[in-house]
Amino acid sequence: MAKQQQEVYFVFMNFDPDYERLRADRSKEGSATLDAYLSHKHDKLLAKLLQPDTYRKKSSLAIVDGFAVEITDAQASILRSAKEVRVVEKNQELA
Repeated sequence: MAKQQQEVYFVFMNFDPDYERLRADRSKEGSATLDAYLSHKHDKLLAKLLQPDTYRKKSSLAIVDGFAVEITDAQASILRSAKEVRVVEKNQELA
């Protein structure tokens, strides 16, 4: 069976009061705490919904509570159905 092609998708999360609280702290320590919180939160979601070694998270995005991940179309559909997820969009290259 051929391996499905992976592409970069952006995943944006639903409202999270902890994210909002941490984002309000604009100090250097607050920024580091927010980055660690989001990275862990996003990693946990991916591990819960997708099989290990079938995806590659590229980055967490602190300004919008989202992340970029290399996944297949089928995996994108799985993420779209998660209650924690607001939007999943394929990266669009600009010409």
